[in-house]
Amino acid sequence: MGFKGFFEGGIASIVAGCSTHPLDLIKVRMQLQGEAPASSFQALRPALTFHTTAGHVHPHISLPPPPPRVGPVAVGLRIIQQDGVAAMFSGVSATVLRQTLYSTTRMGLYDILKQKWTDPNSNNMPLMRKIAAGLIAGGIGAAVGNPADVAMVRMQADGRLPPAQRRNYKSVVDAISQMAKSEGVASLWRGSSLTVNRAMLVTASQLASYDQFKEIILEKHLMKDGLGTHVTASFAAGFVAAVASNPVDVIKTRVMNMKVEAGMAPPYSGAMDCAMKTIRAEGPMSLYKGFIPTISRQGPFTVVLFVTLEQVRKLLKDF
Repeated sequence: MGFKGFFEGGIASIVAGCSTHPLDLIKVRMQLQGEAPASSFQALRPALTFHTTAGHVHPHISLPPPPPRVGPVAVGLRIIQQDGVAAMFSGVSATVLRQTLYSTTRMGLYDILKQKWTDPNSNNMPLMRKIAAGLIAGGIGAAVGNPADVAMVRMQADGRLPPAQRRNYKSVVDAISQMAKSEGVASLWRGSSLTVNRAMLVTASQLASYDQFKEIILEKHLMKDGLGTHVTASFAAGFVAAVASNPVDVIKTRVMNMKVEAGMAPPYSGAMDCAMKTIRAEGPMSLYKGFIPTISRQGPFTVVLFVTLEQVRKLLKDF
């Protein structure tokens, strides 16, 4: 029974990840909007410079104005115009590997804990136990899948760089091997603390809230146990997960995407440093950059995930 939960969750996660990959790509590109090049972290950002004389900035500071921020539709159209429709699936091989490692692990572990912690009399699991199961399953799954997550972020972000600065990974295997060779094996777990924190938040909010919303709908007889219930509960769970995880996701994206050059200090020394630099330079709401594509992706992803999962469970119920 334990293996069955891993298999069902893995199939549903891969289908959901591939079908919503373009939305995830747009989200990553938006989260990187306004991020300064590594060299500019040594100087003050335009939003933080102080005028020393009337309307003049200190003569040796010369920084370009921040680029205008654009919405998800404009970001998507720009990607298609510059690199073609196929570019919307940049890094999809990394998504498949990530879902295979991360989501299969978290879905399977959550299912095992759910079976162990469910009250046999009421056949329900208390909300706090659901959250605890999600935190445990998400943290372990993220640690397993971090190399694929780093590769996915880099492959998705590559197209925003000038051609001379692109990494041009051919596949997720090429990305992981190049990172291991040029930056060391430890680079594959760069931002792992953020990945684990985000995964714990997403899994606890997504899986626990789905089960909770579904139970409420069925207990109050608002709908029958069918497609309508699954879609409603999963979309509500996707919204909860997006709100809870977006700030950590922005920081995770920037830490994973940073380019560390030999002899140069990295742009960020860690997650807290990245968060502080981002807030100082771009304001507190910068931690919710890409929220529209996040909810636009998290909603459909969660719907496809749980609807597919319920259908796979029906198909395999006799096995």
